[in-house]
Amino acid sequence: MNNNNNINYKIRRFASGSLINLFLLLVTLSCLFPLLWMFGSSLKTQATVFSDMSLIPRVLHWENYYRAWTEGNFGVYFLNSVIYTVSVVVGIVLVSSLAAYAFSRLQFPGRNFFFYMFLAAMMIPLPGSFVPLYVLMEKLHLRNTPHGYVLCLINVGLSLSIFLLKTFFDKMPKDLEDAARIDGCSKLGIWWNVALPLARPALAVIIIFNSLNVWNEYILALILFDDARFMPLQVGLATFHGEFVTQYHLLMAGVTITVIPILLIYIFMQKHIVKGLSAGAVVG
Repeated sequence: MNNNNNINYKIRRFASGSLINLFLLLVTLSCLFPLLWMFGSSLKTQATVFSDMSLIPRVLHWENYYRAWTEGNFGVYFLNSVIYTVSVVVGIVLVSSLAAYAFSRLQFPGRNFFFYMFLAAMMIPLPGSFVPLYVLMEKLHLRNTPHGYVLCLINVGLSLSIFLLKTFFDKMPKDLEDAARIDGCSKLGIWWNVALPLARPALAVIIIFNSLNVWNEYILALILFDDARFMPLQVGLATFHGEFVTQYHLLMAGVTITVIPILLIYIFMQKHIVKGLSAGAVVG
């Protein structure tokens, strides 16, 4: 009787596991299909993008990537996006880590008020801040300048980053700070030598999320920039979308070019996402 119960239990467990794996497989395929269709379409011609339903065409038109790079002026836009992404992410990491450590460990007047103000800023969508950002940049003579654009994007990413890091620092053992203080570390020394190394999982999440946001940003650049030399990579994609005709094969090649760098970053750092989001709950 016990053997029969064990067999039935194993059968139910196997069936349940198989259904879960099948569901996850279907979800994975649904996520990968748009990427495969995009890549396949980038190797077709304008006439066969919608007539050839195969994911990978028989004749591969690799020249689409060269045309997309040259006709879309991707060389300038790509370099701009790399500079903007690196500058914004570095700025967000430095400012948010310092602010979060101060909110977590230092006692000063208005600490809770300023922290809740940062949290309140998370409820304001980016389009809702376009008008004040435009007016501020205009008055500071920073509109149509790369550093004005970088400062705006740093401001956009601070609220969530400060919240994540403060939650992490609140759970960090104070004994480590006391030991560093005995060794002669200042507050900045503790932040640099103790807090930041321990916060690497949370910092990885911040880097990934903000890299995605900056790399894919489009609307704010159109508002702040008048000079095409300063435009990010996403603006280059609009080159292939005309008033009457859209060059879909070149557009898909351009989209593939824009996706590859951020996809590689995500693949190499995706293991840190869950670890970083849950790290604050297990530290200490």
